[in-house]
Formats: sequence, structure tokens, C-alpha cells
Amino acid sequence: MAALANSTKTTRRVSYFYDEDVGNYTYGQGHPMKPHRMRMVHDLVVNYNLFKKMEVLTPKRATFRQMTRFHTDEYIHFLERVTPLNVEELSQQQTRCNAFYYPYDLNSVHVLLSMNKHNKHLTLLKIVNVGEDCPIFEGLFEFCSISAGGSIDAANKLTSGESDIAINWSGGLHHAKRFEASGFCYVNDIVLAILELLRFYQRVLYIDIDIHHGDGVEEAFYTTDRVLTCSFHKFGQFFPGTGDVSDIGIGTGKYYAVNFPLKDGMDDWNYQNVFRPVVQHIIEWYRPGAIVLQCGADSLAGDRLGCFNLSMKGHAACVDFVKDFNLPLMVVGGGGYTIRNVARAWTYETGLLLEEQLSEDLPYNNFLEYYGPNYKLDVPANNMENMNTPAYLADMKAKVFENLRNIPFAPSVQIHQRQLNARVVPENEFSDSEDEGGRRHERSYYTNGKTGESSARKARANNKTALHNESESRGSSSRSGKTNSGVRDQGRSKTSRANQIFDDVLNTTVSTSVPPADRPSIMTPSPNSSRPPAPPSDVAQEDVTSAPGTPPIPNANNANETVTGANETTTTMEIDTAEPESEPIAKDEETEDVTMQS
Repeated sequence: MAALANSTKTTRRVSYFYDEDVGNYTYGQGHPMKPHRMRMVHDLVVNYNLFKKMEVLTPKRATFRQMTRFHTDEYIHFLERVTPLNVEELSQQQTRCNAFYYPYDLNSVHVLLSMNKHNKHLTLLKIVNVGEDCPIFEGLFEFCSISAGGSIDAANKLTSGESDIAINWSGGLHHAKRFEASGFCYVNDIVLAILELLRFYQRVLYIDIDIHHGDGVEEAFYTTDRVLTCSFHKFGQFFPGTGDVSDIGIGTGKYYAVNFPLKDGMDDWNYQNVFRPVVQHIIEWYRPGAIVLQCGADSLAGDRLGCFNLSMKGHAACVDFVKDFNLPLMVVGGGGYTIRNVARAWTYETGLLLEEQLSEDLPYNNFLEYYGPNYKLDVPANNMENMNTPAYLADMKAKVFENLRNIPFAPSVQIHQRQLNARVVPENEFSDSEDEGGRRHERSYYTNGKTGESSARKARANNKTALHNESESRGSSSRSGKTNSGVRDQGRSKTSRANQIFDDVLNTTVSTSVPPADRPSIMTPSPNSSRPPAPPSDVAQEDVTSAPGTPPIPNANNANETVTGANETTTTMEIDTAEPESEPIAKDEETEDVTMQS
């Protein structure tokens, strides 16, 4: 932070997204995930008068089409239709793997089939991984649409240049996979938001300070260098069981997955001593156009499922450090299961992003009884023993820096000039007038000062003729050779749409992995959470030092040069941004049962 001391802080435009319905949903009695915490956060934000300092917006609900930019059609269709009333029927329905298409490779399917050796069948609920951790509750799809919609709108606020910082505390569900729920997460709003950012920024940096590894986001971008994922998390007999320091990505994405595994009792001083030099080096060397920061509050001391010992101010110091780089910043929530501390931390960090000093005494609010007996805006650390020895942290830091040494400076991406927010029309897409044979949407194209068809329009017309001729030549053989397998392939084409859209953005094939059958539950806390009081540390009062050999951090003005021109030079993505309008989902609307045909 010392390197940034000389930089001049300027007030940044902040957008804050909140849907008042998000607190109405419940995962069920006794479940640690409580959406009610978002209502508590917003109530404190309002009573601290922070809403006057930023733009408060109600996000649009994410549509089926938006969700399937990453997730498969079948999975989102399942979330859309399943209810507590028909979940028992679905749990008993045996569905063959070739009837309900599972979008992993054949080897992964064999692994799944081996889990049920008796009849070689899989239940639908086992495939999509819903159950104890990820229960089916009333309004599930609407809850997912609120979380995902807030993050998508936050990303669009940054790409449009209307905001410098966008906040969505309802987001941050980083465990969800393309075809399955995981760790209380159903739809991965972070991946959907990053896909939006990649339309305009060459590179995006994702930072995760949740106590659990951000496996869903890492897996989504494991084979690309356009997104660098960096996660600081508990590792070893802890959910989700991934995120070793040796997990660095594959293919084009090798070395673009950074994992810093930690042990129980991580405190403020040691956390900052590893977080700052690592993030500093990544930002200076990788030069991201935008940053997504996941602020899971289960890394705070005293969390119901966590086992770290971070204070509220130690947690917020990470947010402040990243903010001072003056890059477009998207901040999302995540874990956090002691809800009074979650509300305190995220409110404090909202004020920090607004550069507002908040009173330690909590203002009167609708949930004041939650914050007794001291009623303070503070989450102190406790006397938990820190199992992260200096030698262990130095070894992990050395391995991380060794991996980062293999990253080239600011990897380039092919780009070309285009107008901001202008929709990119794929070369093989035809206008309405061409499809309908009319001139309903007639446009004038100018070439060398004269009116005429553009070369792109001519190319599309030639494409149409070629495709028509090819389809005619294949017509008879296709009709005569249609078999049952052909029908099944036709059914799978819907699933391939999400894969095609996602891979078009990254220009690479995204690898997916099937979690092991014995993966731990997120509800299981660390076995070493309770420890005897630790003696006072001799290094607790020392200043945070940077790792030896780390290049100096750029000041805020220089770091901002990375973004300059991003609005003019952006990445071409062949994705239709037009979204069909959809009516909000009524909570009392009856949902018909899901029937699967084998």
C-alpha cells in the first residue's frame, strides 16, 4: 500500500444493485445459507445514508437465454420447472444418461455410471447435484434470476462507462458449474458477468477472498488466458477440495489460474502479507482491463462454517487495496453464514468503496436486535491459533511467484475498432429483410461516397446461397438416413448452443471436470476450527512487506492507462445481445411436473 500512498484519490462513480425480493427466499429451516442477510445489508446501507452517495438500481431479472450463455439449456430448464412439490417424483425417476444429455465427455459419463453399479442408471437429481447442500425451494429459479441479473447489469454498467465501481452483494455464487449446482450455488453469476466484460476488455482479473475455493469460476476459464483467476482459500479436508497451488490451468490457460492454499486461523497481518504482493504482481504484469472481486464473508472470524480469523477491517483492507488501482471494479458477495457479521462487513466495505467514514455505533435499523449486545460496526478477531507458519506461507508465496514468472507480459488479443455498445453482427447472420424477401428494414451503405451494398452484406448473401445449395444436395440422403441416433443428436443441439456461445467468447475449448464421488459437503466445518488460545505474536505489529523480487506496483494513474482506450478498442464477440422480454415469475404460479423420456 505504501507504493500507492502518493497517488491522488478521486471520487469514483459507484452503482449499487439490490432487488427487494431477494430476502424473501429461504433454503429451508436449519440451512446455513440465508438470503435474508442481503436485506440486512441493504437496511444498514440505507440507514447510514450511503444510498445518497451512489446510484441505487433494481437489476433486471436474468432470462433463460442469458443464463444459458454459460449453463446448458437442460440444466436451466430443470431449475425453471422443479418445485418442492415435484422434487420427490424427480428423485425416484431413473433417467438413462443417453436420454437426458450430460454435457461431459464419454469418460466422465463412465465415471458417473460407476457410482451406481447395480443398475447403471442415474437419478436426475444426482446428475444436477441438488440435495442437502443445494435444496429445491419455492421460487428457486426466481432467486437465481435475481442474483445473476444483478451481476450481469453490474458488468454492463462498467462496460458502458457509466460507472467505475459496480456492487452486487446478492451475487458471488462461485461454486455453480455449467451443468450442476454446488455449494449452495445454482447459477454462476460471476461467470455470466465476466462473459459480458470480455466483450469489451481484453483481459479480466478475478480475485476471490471467500474461505472456499472459487472452483466454478476457475473451471469455467481454466483453458484461456483472457481471464486470470486468483483465489485465497482454506485447503485440505475442506469443501470443495480443490485449489492446490499446483492447479495452474491447462492449454492456453496454463499459469492463468493462481491458487494460494491456506490453513486454519489465518489472521489479518499474514493475510495482507500474502494478498498484497501477489495481487500487486498480477495486476502490474497481467494488465487487466477490469477486475471482479468476490468478497465472501465466511473468511471472517467467528463464521458458522469458516475457520479463518480475519477481522472486518482486515477483510476490507483487501477491497481497499484492489480499489486503489483505479481499474473498472465489480464487487460481489459470496459466502458468509454468521449473518450479523456479513451485514456489518459488506456495509463497511460499501462505505469504503464510497470513501465514506462510517460511525462505529450502528444507526437505528429494522434489524437492530441482531447486533447485540454491543451494537457496533465491527467484527473483531479472536484468539484462534494461526496454523499458517511463516515457513509455510513463504514456501507457498515462492511457488505462486514461480508460476507467475511463466506468464508473458500483458498477453495480446486480436481486436479491432468498433463503436462502444454497438452490437457485433456475425458474418452468417441475415437481416430481417433478407430472410423475409422484403425491404422492411432497408439501410443505405456507402462505399467510396456512393450508395451500394457493403462487402459484408454481399458476403452474407453469398453465404446464404451456398448454404441453400448445400442443404438441397444433402436433402434426400438426410431424409432417408434419419435414425434414432440422429433424433438424439438433434435433441442435443440445444445443449451445444450454450457451449458454442461460451467457447466463441473465449475462442477456446472449455474443459469441465466431474467432481469426485466423495467430495466434502460445504456444510461440514473444518475439524480444526476450535483451538486453544494462542500466545501473542511478536510480528503482529510489524509492517506488511512485499515479496522479494516483486516489481514495484504502478501508481493509480499509470494503472489507469490500461483502461484508457478500452472504450475505443474492444474485442469482437459473435454473440447476439438482444434479449427477449420476459414477464417476472409469479411466486404462486403452479409449475407443471418435469417429465423425462428415456
